[in-house]
Amino acid sequence: MINKKQLYHILENTNLNPWKAEIFENVFTIFSDPKHGDLKKWKSILENLPQINPSIINLNSAIIQIGISSDIDSDKKNTLTSMLKRLHPWRKGPFNLFDIYIDTEWRSDLKWDRLKDHIASLKDRIVLDVGCGSGYHAFRMAGQGSRLVIGLEPFLLSVIQFRAINHFVNSPVIQILPMGIEKFQYISQAFDTVFSMGVLYHRRSPFDHLSELRSHLRSGGELVLETLVIDGKKDEVLVPEDRYAKMRNVWFIPSCLTLESWLKRSRYKNIRLIYINKTTIEEQRSSEWMHYESLAEFLDPNDSTKTVEGLPAPKRAIFLAEAP
Repeated sequence: MINKKQLYHILENTNLNPWKAEIFENVFTIFSDPKHGDLKKWKSILENLPQINPSIINLNSAIIQIGISSDIDSDKKNTLTSMLKRLHPWRKGPFNLFDIYIDTEWRSDLKWDRLKDHIASLKDRIVLDVGCGSGYHAFRMAGQGSRLVIGLEPFLLSVIQFRAINHFVNSPVIQILPMGIEKFQYISQAFDTVFSMGVLYHRRSPFDHLSELRSHLRSGGELVLETLVIDGKKDEVLVPEDRYAKMRNVWFIPSCLTLESWLKRSRYKNIRLIYINKTTIEEQRSSEWMHYESLAEFLDPNDSTKTVEGLPAPKRAIFLAEAP
């Protein structure tokens, strides 16, 4: 669980100091929600994780490495494996804990490789990661020397997964809060870098989301925006009538030129597209740690350029921009 005293000390020495009380009020109120049916089970797993000192921690490798096989005996390894699998499904990774390979649905390292050499250095920066999942990218940000990484993630299972991993990493630099960005609006212009990856198309109002992100950036701070896009001209946008790739909550998928114009309208500057790629089944797929349907089942079995609904298959772009 979060070490309140330790986090208070970190926040006191950053631009987030004025809001530390509000941050903790949100964290502990939401995370103690008795209405969530699985929360008691998940908290029990966290509380019973074994105490192991990893002989190595590498946050700068594609597969985040925590410990090696010889750090743990076979009985404890089997127990730990069983506990981690009870936190299924694992969406973002991969991780390797004491030679337990958590092969997540998404190869999140591929996304990181696409952007890491283009973004401003994260060394000593205060970073916000919106929709951070189980924290794979947050760990990579910490590995790049970030002073503090705050992640926002409304899905409690993902927060639990992060805390299970961080139980062994024990990094005070990364703090993932169980909330969405809409409950974080009290913080203004406090971050050097803001990441929004895989979130924009889930928002009913893309302009509100872009404005929310900008409000958290200091002047000159950097936005890293990754989202679904379509091929098309300026002002072309796909609005699915129902589902998109079996997802219910996809609202707007713009062309790259349209997204660039949205960023301009939202008062960003120095806007540039750094990468665009088609999502493949090598990057997103089912695994032993996520055995539900994945991209292969979301595509037309007779035409991989289309989703099962007959819409353009997923393609993703990464934009960088700066706050004015």
